[in-house]
Amino acid sequence: MTPVLKNFQLKSKKKRKTGYIYDTAFLKHTRIGHPENSGRLKSICKQLENSSLLERLVPIEGHPAPVEELATVHTEAYIEKVRRACRSSSPLDPDTYTCHGSYDAAVRAAGGLVDLTQAVLNRRIRNGIALIRPPGHHALPDRAMGFCIFNNIAIGVKIAQQKYKIRTAIVDFDIHHGNGTQAVFESDPSVLYISSHAYPFYPGTGAIEQTGSGKGEGSIINIPLPHRTGDTDIKTVYNSIVVPAVRRFEPDILFAVAGYDAHWRDPLGVFDFSSTCLAWISSLLVELADDLCSGKIVFALSGGYDTQVLAVDVANSVQALCGNKNFEDPFGPSPNGKKTNKKLDSYIAELRTLHRL
Repeated sequence: MTPVLKNFQLKSKKKRKTGYIYDTAFLKHTRIGHPENSGRLKSICKQLENSSLLERLVPIEGHPAPVEELATVHTEAYIEKVRRACRSSSPLDPDTYTCHGSYDAAVRAAGGLVDLTQAVLNRRIRNGIALIRPPGHHALPDRAMGFCIFNNIAIGVKIAQQKYKIRTAIVDFDIHHGNGTQAVFESDPSVLYISSHAYPFYPGTGAIEQTGSGKGEGSIINIPLPHRTGDTDIKTVYNSIVVPAVRRFEPDILFAVAGYDAHWRDPLGVFDFSSTCLAWISSLLVELADDLCSGKIVFALSGGYDTQVLAVDVANSVQALCGNKNFEDPFGPSPNGKKTNKKLDSYIAELRTLHRL
């Protein structure tokens, strides 16, 4: 059984809760045999319902993003190309399929992220998670890539920038570099984009030297990591690079590109993270938001293609957003063993020097 969205009036302004965006339209974008299919979201919903987490969340009703909102990030020619492709169920690129329900799902994913962001900024809720698909961080202004049609977080940030003068930090822990999000904000000094990702790996971007351009120079922090990076090393990286960078930036709101494909069981991944480690990252980001921006943080679902792992990991992120640490890890540590990168210390020193941390 999937969750039903309801209108909600917050009774107490003092006790703000965690909100979520979900729409059954997200299930209509699907293709049997493709790793990014509706089964991912169905598995998440089932886990949240069985664990009684869903009933503790505030449903936020989303809207389908109109062309004017999509066009804050994407060209109108590309938006029309997407509309035509979805009508004929034509692929947008070798990895990104469409079907008759894809356009509605994609505009509702973008619009839902806008509405969830507004609910957090307006303090209707404390924080939130967007259970949306298709994902977005590879989508470029004029091109689909890597299962992504519209860049949901980028659109949410752009709309928020139109209404508020805000500083935004985006932390992307998907195993793949968010080339689309970087491209949108690389010259914007009001947005800090940090990505920890496997390298070399799809999409081939995200080198350490890519630090932004023009007025945005220094606003991009890429942390490319070798295959088989595990729990110990990623915790060192986040404590040494991500935390001080976000603290220095002092954002008004924090976004997490919540990709769970860094788990050791993921069929498309090359990292060795455990569910315990991914929960640690979620909890760390929530604590950062609590310290720096009155708890304002939005998680947006990205990768994760082992549906059992994905369901548990998203539930752990929800626990973190709710202020709990009742995390589950039925899968245990990677069978590849606990490995550390012998060059990590020098690599971190290089990053800290480059970004003056």
